[in-house]
Amino acid sequence: MLDNISPQIIIDGTLYTLIFFSVVTWTLILFKTWQFMHNERCNKRFEADFWRLADLKQLKNLPAEIALGTKARLAYIGTTWLEENQQSAGKQLKHTGDITELLEQELRGQLQKEQHSLENGLTLLASIGSTAPFVGLFGTVLGIMHAMHEITASGSTSLDVVAGPIGDALVATAIGIAVAVPAVLAYNFALRQLKIQRSDMENFVATFMTVALTNKS
Repeated sequence: MLDNISPQIIIDGTLYTLIFFSVVTWTLILFKTWQFMHNERCNKRFEADFWRLADLKQLKNLPAEIALGTKARLAYIGTTWLEENQQSAGKQLKHTGDITELLEQELRGQLQKEQHSLENGLTLLASIGSTAPFVGLFGTVLGIMHAMHEITASGSTSLDVVAGPIGDALVATAIGIAVAVPAVLAYNFALRQLKIQRSDMENFVATFMTVALTNKS
């Protein structure tokens, strides 16, 4: 079956696959870098204004451009829930129970959503980083198989005949490694940023709950 397949088709197919992986990788790298930097910048601006508020009722008066980060969304969710709790306590099951536990549950749910948003694309980066070398190796192995077949058919074992086809086949492995390295580095960087920002969000949730419940009482 492989005898009917041109070696160039196999190598080209592998290279086009790796090029596609590379485009996806760098698109994700640029997007995730922007996402983390934008979120961190919005969070800093939001916190600077948030802690200067006299009470939570003034939260909706903050400029919309600083309410685009994860902490702003957490604060809005918490504040909205508190307002609903004041109006629906004892009337709806979701507002029945200890207010501290209910508020924490609401904020934890939103925190999970924010984390999932920050995680988007990381699985794909990890997959590309782990599979790209094998895709390149696959192209190399098949390329060498065809090269050996051609060498055998020609009956010549001179260096010129052997080196050319095998050298072309090895290019696929080199490109596979070149695609995998940025993907792995970007994944590790994004994973660390995710842990830092999640820890920052958890600290904000804890502080927000203290302020919110103190003002409510």
